[in-house]
Amino acid sequence: MKILYGVQGTGQGHISRARAMALALREWPVEVTWLFSGRPREALFDMELFGDFEYRHGLTFTTCAGKLHYTRTALDNNVSRFLAESRDLELDRYDLIISDYEPVIARAAAKQGRRLIGIGHQYAFGTDTPRAGTSWLQEKIMSSFAPVDVPIGLHWHPYADNVLPPILDLPELPLENGEHMVVYLPFEDQGLVTEVLRQFPLQKFVQYSSALGNSEHGNVSCRKADVTGFKSHLASCSGVICNSGFELISECLQWRKPVLTKPLDGQMEQHSNALALHQLGYATTTSVFDVASLGEWLERPHVTADIQFPDVAEALASWLAAGAQASPASLNQRLWGEQLPARIPPPRPGPDITQKLTAIA
Repeated sequence: MKILYGVQGTGQGHISRARAMALALREWPVEVTWLFSGRPREALFDMELFGDFEYRHGLTFTTCAGKLHYTRTALDNNVSRFLAESRDLELDRYDLIISDYEPVIARAAAKQGRRLIGIGHQYAFGTDTPRAGTSWLQEKIMSSFAPVDVPIGLHWHPYADNVLPPILDLPELPLENGEHMVVYLPFEDQGLVTEVLRQFPLQKFVQYSSALGNSEHGNVSCRKADVTGFKSHLASCSGVICNSGFELISECLQWRKPVLTKPLDGQMEQHSNALALHQLGYATTTSVFDVASLGEWLERPHVTADIQFPDVAEALASWLAAGAQASPASLNQRLWGEQLPARIPPPRPGPDITQKLTAIA
Protein backbone atom coordinates (compact mmCIF):
# COMPACT_ATOMS: atom_id res chain seq x y z
CA MET A 1 0.00 0.00 0.00
CA LYS A 2 1.29 3.45 -0.95
CA ILE A 3 0.49 6.42 1.28
CA LEU A 4 1.02 10.13 0.69
CA TYR A 5 1.18 11.94 4.03
CA GLY A 6 1.19 15.74 4.03
CA VAL A 7 2.33 17.75 7.04
CA GLN A 8 1.96 21.47 7.73
CA GLY A 9 5.47 22.52 8.75
CA THR A 10 4.78 26.01 10.11
CA GLY A 11 4.64 24.70 13.67
CA GLN A 12 7.02 22.13 15.08
CA GLY A 13 4.11 20.23 16.65
CA HIS A 14 2.88 18.93 13.31
CA ILE A 15 6.36 17.55 12.59
CA SER A 16 6.56 15.96 16.04
CA ARG A 17 3.32 14.09 15.34
CA ALA A 18 4.70 13.05 11.97
CA ARG A 19 7.79 11.56 13.66
CA ALA A 20 5.63 9.38 15.87
CA MET A 21 3.53 8.29 12.90
CA ALA A 22 6.63 7.56 10.80
CA LEU A 23 7.99 5.22 13.47
CA ALA A 24 4.63 3.49 13.89
CA LEU A 25 4.08 3.04 10.15
CA ARG A 26 7.49 1.36 9.80
CA GLU A 27 5.98 -1.70 11.48
CA TRP A 28 3.47 -2.22 8.66
CA PRO A 29 3.78 -3.20 4.98
CA VAL A 30 3.19 0.31 3.68
CA GLU A 31 5.26 2.70 1.59
CA VAL A 32 4.95 6.28 2.86
CA THR A 33 5.89 9.41 0.95
CA TRP A 34 6.07 12.43 3.23
CA LEU A 35 5.31 15.93 1.99
CA PHE A 36 6.09 19.03 4.06
CA SER A 37 5.13 22.63 3.41
CA GLY A 38 4.68 25.93 5.22
CA ARG A 39 8.30 26.57 6.22
CA PRO A 40 11.43 27.25 4.15
CA ARG A 41 13.07 23.94 3.36
CA GLU A 42 16.37 25.09 4.86
CA ALA A 43 14.58 25.79 8.16
CA LEU A 44 13.51 22.15 8.56
CA PHE A 45 15.83 20.24 10.90
CA ASP A 46 16.33 16.66 12.12
CA MET A 47 14.37 15.30 9.16
CA GLU A 48 16.36 12.09 8.51
CA LEU A 49 13.49 9.90 9.70
CA PHE A 50 11.37 10.96 6.71
CA GLY A 51 13.84 9.82 4.07
CA ASP A 52 13.63 11.47 0.65
CA PHE A 53 10.59 13.60 1.52
CA GLU A 54 8.69 15.88 -0.84
CA TYR A 55 8.66 19.64 -0.24
CA ARG A 56 6.29 22.38 -1.35
CA HIS A 57 6.12 26.02 -0.31
CA GLY A 58 2.41 25.78 0.45
CA LEU A 59 0.88 28.39 2.74
CA THR A 60 2.07 29.66 6.11
CA PHE A 61 1.23 32.11 8.89
CA THR A 62 3.34 35.15 9.78
CA THR A 63 3.89 36.11 13.42
CA CYS A 64 5.74 38.96 15.09
CA ALA A 65 6.45 39.49 18.80
CA GLY A 66 3.88 36.98 19.98
CA LYS A 67 1.05 38.01 17.64
CA LEU A 68 -0.38 36.54 14.44
CA HIS A 69 -0.41 39.15 11.65
CA TYR A 70 -3.11 38.57 9.06
CA THR A 71 -2.01 41.36 6.71
CA ARG A 72 1.59 40.18 6.62
CA THR A 73 0.38 36.59 6.28
CA ALA A 74 -1.57 37.57 3.16
CA LEU A 75 1.40 39.48 1.73
CA ASP A 76 3.97 36.77 2.53
CA ASN A 77 2.06 33.97 0.80
CA ASN A 78 2.35 33.41 -2.95
CA VAL A 79 -1.16 32.23 -3.87
CA SER A 80 -0.42 31.63 -7.55
CA ARG A 81 2.51 29.37 -6.62
CA PHE A 82 0.33 27.50 -4.13
CA LEU A 83 -2.34 26.92 -6.80
CA ALA A 84 0.30 25.66 -9.23
CA GLU A 85 1.78 23.31 -6.59
CA SER A 86 -1.62 21.77 -5.85
CA ARG A 87 -2.51 21.53 -9.55
CA ASP A 88 0.73 19.73 -10.39
CA LEU A 89 0.64 17.24 -7.51
CA GLU A 90 -0.15 13.83 -8.98
CA LEU A 91 -2.13 11.55 -6.65
CA ASP A 92 -3.02 8.57 -8.88
CA ARG A 93 -0.25 6.30 -7.61
CA TYR A 94 -1.30 6.52 -3.95
CA ASP A 95 -3.80 4.26 -2.22
CA LEU A 96 -4.32 6.53 0.78
CA ILE A 97 -3.86 10.28 1.08
CA ILE A 98 -3.50 11.96 4.47
CA SER A 99 -3.23 15.58 5.56
CA ASP A 100 -2.10 16.95 8.89
CA TYR A 101 -3.51 20.38 8.05
CA GLU A 102 -1.42 20.51 4.88
CA PRO A 103 -3.16 22.64 2.22
CA VAL A 104 -1.39 21.58 -1.01
CA ILE A 105 -2.50 17.98 -0.64
CA ALA A 106 -5.96 19.10 0.51
CA ARG A 107 -6.59 21.18 -2.58
CA ALA A 108 -5.07 18.56 -4.92
CA ALA A 109 -7.28 15.82 -3.46
CA ALA A 110 -10.40 17.96 -3.82
CA LYS A 111 -9.62 18.79 -7.46
CA GLN A 112 -8.79 15.17 -8.35
CA GLY A 113 -11.77 13.66 -6.52
CA ARG A 114 -9.65 11.65 -4.09
CA ARG A 115 -10.73 10.67 -0.56
CA LEU A 116 -8.65 12.61 1.93
CA ILE A 117 -8.09 11.63 5.57
CA GLY A 118 -7.26 14.38 8.02
CA ILE A 119 -5.26 13.58 11.16
CA GLY A 120 -4.51 16.56 13.36
CA HIS A 121 -5.51 18.84 16.18
CA GLN A 122 -7.39 21.29 13.94
CA TYR A 123 -9.87 18.54 12.99
CA ALA A 124 -11.01 18.29 16.65
CA PHE A 125 -12.87 21.62 16.63
CA GLY A 126 -16.47 20.46 16.51
CA THR A 127 -19.45 22.09 18.14
CA ASP A 128 -18.57 20.94 21.69
CA THR A 129 -14.86 21.79 21.64
CA PRO A 130 -13.93 24.85 23.75
CA ARG A 131 -13.40 27.94 21.63
CA ALA A 132 -11.87 31.29 22.53
CA GLY A 133 -10.50 34.27 20.60
CA THR A 134 -12.69 33.35 17.67
CA SER A 135 -14.02 35.50 14.86
CA TRP A 136 -15.78 34.86 11.57
CA LEU A 137 -12.46 35.21 9.72
CA GLN A 138 -10.61 32.78 11.97
CA GLU A 139 -13.41 30.22 11.80
CA LYS A 140 -13.38 30.52 8.01
CA ILE A 141 -9.60 30.08 7.82
CA MET A 142 -9.64 27.01 10.07
CA SER A 143 -12.40 25.29 8.11
CA SER A 144 -11.09 26.10 4.62
CA PHE A 145 -7.29 25.97 5.05
CA ALA A 146 -6.98 22.18 4.60
CA PRO A 147 -10.47 20.58 4.40
CA VAL A 148 -10.71 16.77 4.40
CA ASP A 149 -13.32 14.05 3.83
CA VAL A 150 -12.56 11.96 6.93
CA PRO A 151 -11.52 14.23 9.82
CA ILE A 152 -9.76 12.62 12.78
CA GLY A 153 -9.18 15.18 15.48
CA LEU A 154 -6.70 15.02 18.36
CA HIS A 155 -7.39 16.63 21.73
CA TRP A 156 -7.07 16.23 25.50
CA HIS A 157 -10.70 15.24 25.95
CA PRO A 158 -13.21 13.28 23.77
CA TYR A 159 -15.25 16.27 22.69
CA ALA A 160 -16.72 14.32 19.74
CA ASP A 161 -16.72 10.74 18.44
CA ASN A 162 -14.03 11.55 15.85
CA VAL A 163 -11.62 12.95 18.47
CA LEU A 164 -8.71 10.79 19.66
CA PRO A 165 -6.07 11.42 22.35
CA PRO A 166 -2.80 13.10 21.32
CA ILE A 167 -0.15 11.46 19.18
CA LEU A 168 3.05 11.59 21.23
CA ASP A 169 6.65 11.76 20.08
CA LEU A 170 8.44 10.88 23.31
CA PRO A 171 11.69 8.90 23.46
CA GLU A 172 12.54 6.43 26.21
CA LEU A 173 14.25 8.72 28.70
CA PRO A 174 14.48 8.70 32.50
CA LEU A 175 12.11 11.28 33.95
CA GLU A 176 13.52 13.59 36.59
CA ASN A 177 12.42 16.72 38.42
CA GLY A 178 15.57 18.75 37.87
CA GLU A 179 16.52 22.29 38.78
CA HIS A 180 15.88 23.83 35.37
CA MET A 181 12.69 24.83 33.57
CA VAL A 182 12.27 24.56 29.81
CA VAL A 183 11.12 27.69 27.98
CA TYR A 184 9.80 27.40 24.42
CA LEU A 185 8.05 30.56 23.22
CA PRO A 186 8.95 30.54 19.51
CA PHE A 187 6.48 33.28 18.54
CA GLU A 188 7.75 35.80 21.12
CA ASP A 189 10.67 38.24 20.95
CA GLN A 190 13.48 36.01 22.24
CA GLY A 191 15.49 38.87 23.69
CA LEU A 192 12.53 40.05 25.73
CA VAL A 193 11.88 36.49 26.91
CA THR A 194 15.47 36.21 28.12
CA GLU A 195 15.20 39.50 29.99
CA VAL A 196 12.05 38.36 31.81
CA LEU A 197 13.71 35.08 32.79
CA ARG A 198 16.79 36.86 34.12
CA GLN A 199 14.65 38.66 36.70
CA PHE A 200 14.52 35.36 38.62
CA PRO A 201 18.22 34.59 39.19
CA LEU A 202 17.59 31.76 41.65
CA GLN A 203 15.70 29.76 38.99
CA LYS A 204 17.54 28.08 36.13
CA PHE A 205 15.94 28.21 32.67
CA VAL A 206 16.78 26.56 29.35
CA GLN A 207 15.35 28.71 26.57
CA TYR A 208 14.89 27.06 23.16
CA SER A 209 14.24 28.70 19.80
CA SER A 210 15.37 28.25 16.22
CA ALA A 211 16.25 31.96 16.33
CA LEU A 212 18.80 31.48 19.14
CA GLY A 213 22.39 30.34 19.25
CA ASN A 214 23.91 28.40 22.12
CA SER A 215 24.91 30.89 24.82
CA GLU A 216 24.74 31.52 28.56
CA HIS A 217 23.13 34.54 30.20
CA GLY A 218 23.39 34.10 33.96
CA ASN A 219 20.55 31.79 34.98
CA VAL A 220 19.36 31.41 31.37
CA SER A 221 20.90 28.89 28.98
CA CYS A 222 19.89 29.71 25.40
CA ARG A 223 19.79 26.80 22.99
CA LYS A 224 19.16 26.55 19.27
CA ALA A 225 16.20 24.27 18.59
CA ASP A 226 17.06 20.61 18.09
CA VAL A 227 14.92 17.57 18.82
CA THR A 228 17.36 15.47 20.83
CA GLY A 229 18.55 18.21 23.15
CA PHE A 230 15.07 19.59 23.69
CA LYS A 231 13.55 16.22 24.62
CA SER A 232 16.44 15.54 27.01
CA HIS A 233 15.91 18.85 28.79
CA LEU A 234 12.15 18.28 28.78
CA ALA A 235 12.48 14.88 30.47
CA SER A 236 14.63 16.30 33.27
CA CYS A 237 12.94 19.66 33.88
CA SER A 238 10.78 20.83 36.78
CA GLY A 239 8.34 22.78 34.59
CA VAL A 240 7.63 24.17 31.13
CA ILE A 241 6.80 27.68 29.90
CA CYS A 242 5.41 27.69 26.38
CA ASN A 243 2.88 29.01 23.92
CA SER A 244 -0.41 27.12 23.67
CA GLY A 245 0.42 24.79 20.81
CA PHE A 246 -1.10 21.34 21.13
CA GLU A 247 1.79 18.89 20.77
CA LEU A 248 4.30 20.16 23.32
CA ILE A 249 1.66 20.54 26.01
CA SER A 250 0.46 17.00 25.26
CA GLU A 251 4.00 15.74 25.86
CA CYS A 252 4.17 17.71 29.12
CA LEU A 253 0.90 16.15 30.31
CA GLN A 254 2.18 12.66 29.51
CA TRP A 255 5.42 13.28 31.40
CA ARG A 256 3.58 15.11 34.20
CA LYS A 257 5.43 18.38 33.76
CA PRO A 258 3.74 21.54 35.14
CA VAL A 259 2.94 24.07 32.41
CA LEU A 260 2.57 27.84 32.23
CA THR A 261 1.17 28.66 28.81
CA LYS A 262 0.52 31.88 26.91
CA PRO A 263 -1.49 31.63 23.66
CA LEU A 264 -0.24 33.31 20.51
CA ASP A 265 -2.18 36.57 20.31
CA GLY A 266 -4.75 36.54 17.53
CA GLN A 267 -4.58 32.77 16.98
CA MET A 268 -7.91 31.10 17.67
CA GLU A 269 -6.54 27.58 18.03
CA GLN A 270 -4.08 28.56 20.74
CA HIS A 271 -6.62 30.64 22.67
CA SER A 272 -9.02 27.70 22.49
CA ASN A 273 -6.30 25.34 23.73
CA ALA A 274 -5.64 27.64 26.69
CA LEU A 275 -9.35 27.71 27.52
CA ALA A 276 -9.58 23.89 27.36
CA LEU A 277 -6.52 23.55 29.62
CA HIS A 278 -8.05 25.93 32.13
CA GLN A 279 -11.38 24.11 32.13
CA LEU A 280 -9.77 20.71 32.47
CA GLY A 281 -7.36 21.91 35.15
CA TYR A 282 -4.35 20.65 33.20
CA ALA A 283 -2.18 23.82 33.08
CA THR A 284 -1.87 27.43 34.20
CA THR A 285 -2.80 29.92 31.49
CA THR A 286 -1.85 33.57 31.12
CA SER A 287 -2.77 36.21 28.56
CA VAL A 288 0.66 37.88 28.88
CA PHE A 289 4.19 36.69 29.56
CA ASP A 290 5.91 39.18 31.83
CA VAL A 291 7.70 39.39 35.17
CA ALA A 292 4.42 39.55 37.12
CA SER A 293 2.79 36.50 35.51
CA LEU A 294 5.95 34.40 35.70
CA GLY A 295 6.62 35.41 39.30
CA GLU A 296 3.09 34.49 40.34
CA TRP A 297 3.39 31.05 38.71
CA LEU A 298 6.82 30.33 40.20
CA GLU A 299 5.47 31.00 43.68
CA ARG A 300 2.61 28.50 43.33
CA PRO A 301 2.82 24.78 44.08
CA HIS A 302 2.98 23.08 40.70
CA VAL A 303 0.21 20.51 40.39
CA THR A 304 0.32 18.20 37.37
CA ALA A 305 -2.48 16.39 35.57
CA ASP A 306 -3.05 12.75 36.53
CA ILE A 307 -3.45 11.35 33.02
CA GLN A 308 -1.69 8.91 30.72
CA PHE A 309 -2.54 8.82 27.03
CA PRO A 310 -2.53 5.54 25.04
CA ASP A 311 -0.39 4.78 21.98
CA VAL A 312 -2.46 6.58 19.37
CA ALA A 313 0.22 6.42 16.67
CA GLU A 314 0.26 2.61 16.79
CA ALA A 315 -3.54 2.45 16.62
CA LEU A 316 -3.68 4.83 13.65
CA ALA A 317 -0.87 3.03 11.82
CA SER A 318 -2.77 -0.24 12.16
CA TRP A 319 -5.97 1.44 10.98
CA LEU A 320 -4.27 2.97 7.94
CA ALA A 321 -2.50 -0.27 7.01
CA ALA A 322 -5.91 -1.98 6.99
CA GLY A 323 -7.21 0.55 4.49
CA ALA A 324 -8.77 3.05 6.93
CA GLN A 325 -12.19 1.46 6.55
CA ALA A 326 -13.34 1.34 10.19
CA SER A 327 -15.06 4.48 11.47
CA PRO A 328 -13.14 7.10 13.49
CA ALA A 329 -15.79 6.54 16.20
CA SER A 330 -14.53 2.99 16.70
CA LEU A 331 -11.02 4.33 17.29
CA ASN A 332 -12.44 6.89 19.69
CA GLN A 333 -14.18 4.22 21.78
CA ARG A 334 -11.12 1.98 21.82
CA LEU A 335 -8.57 4.64 22.74
CA TRP A 336 -10.46 6.68 25.30
CA GLY A 337 -12.22 3.80 27.00
CA GLU A 338 -13.01 4.78 30.56
CA GLN A 339 -9.88 6.84 31.01
CA LEU A 340 -11.65 10.19 31.25
CA PRO A 341 -15.03 11.37 32.55
CA ALA A 342 -17.93 11.36 30.11
CA ARG A 343 -18.28 15.13 30.19
CA ILE A 344 -15.92 18.06 30.44
CA PRO A 345 -15.46 19.38 33.98
CA PRO A 346 -16.89 22.85 34.64
CA PRO A 347 -14.48 25.81 34.63
CA ARG A 348 -12.50 26.05 37.84
CA PRO A 349 -13.01 28.99 40.18
CA GLY A 350 -10.21 31.51 40.34
CA PRO A 351 -8.87 34.36 38.19
CA ASP A 352 -11.07 35.43 35.28
CA ILE A 353 -8.60 34.00 32.74
CA THR A 354 -11.45 32.31 30.84
CA GLN A 355 -13.16 35.64 30.33
CA LYS A 356 -9.89 37.23 29.25
CA LEU A 357 -9.13 34.47 26.76
CA THR A 358 -12.65 34.49 25.35
CA ALA A 359 -12.57 38.25 24.90
CA ILE A 360 -9.39 38.27 22.81
CA ALA A 361 -10.30 38.52 19.12
